[in-house]
Formats: sequence, structure tokens, C-alpha cells
Amino acid sequence: MFGLTMEKVLIIGVLAVFLLGPEKLPHYAAQLGRLVRSLRDMANGAKDRMRDEMGPEFDDVDWKKLDPRQYDPRRIIREALTDDAPEAVTAAAAAPTLTRAAKPAVTRSRPTPLAAGEPAPFDSEAT
Repeated sequence: MFGLTMEKVLIIGVLAVFLLGPEKLPHYAAQLGRLVRSLRDMANGAKDRMRDEMGPEFDDVDWKKLDPRQYDPRRIIREALTDDAPEAVTAAAAAPTLTRAAKPAVTRSRPTPLAAGEPAPFDSEAT
């Protein structure tokens, strides 16, 4: 949980004993226990409320698939392309790919500088 190992928890406990003192430590430990219980109750309440509002579809949801750590844009695009149009993927695979040297050059025109005393362009709808 939160990347805490047993050694780190032990060090935090020893520091708490020294900083808080043995008189106040039981009081703060009880407060921490109440906080953890209230957070757990809130999470369970939210889950129960979600189950009530979503109905039977709540159990059908694949929560691991919705995990943001599983987000891979390349995989999502690949799945979208293969599911929607498999013939487009095969056509794209059959087409020859352009190498960096064979790509057409893009020409960009430079804006012309303003003449002396010429006002700058102004867009009244942009403000």
C-alpha cells in the first residue's frame, strides 16, 4: 500500500514515538484508526451507491480494463483500427511505405514584414 514496506512503517512508528511522546501516541493512533475506518466506510458507501444506481450492469463492468495504468494509446488505436475496418489495415499494410528521403518537401511561405507606419492586423472577434 503506497509503496510502504515493513521497514518504512517501523521507521515511521519509531519517529512518531519520539516526536509525539508516549503520552499522546495512543490518542493519535486512535484518531488514525477512526480516519481509516471512515475512509473505508466512505469508499464502501460510494461503491454501494454506484451499484444501486447502475443496477445489474455494475457487476458486468471490467474494472481492470478501466484502470488508467492500463492506458496505452497505441493499443487503443490498433484495436480501433482492426475492429472497425480490417480491410483498411490490410490495404495499408500492402501499400509501400515512404522513407524519410522519399517524402515530398513541404514549402512554407514566410509572412511579409509590415511597412513603416503600417498598422498590425487586428481581429475584433479574437478578444
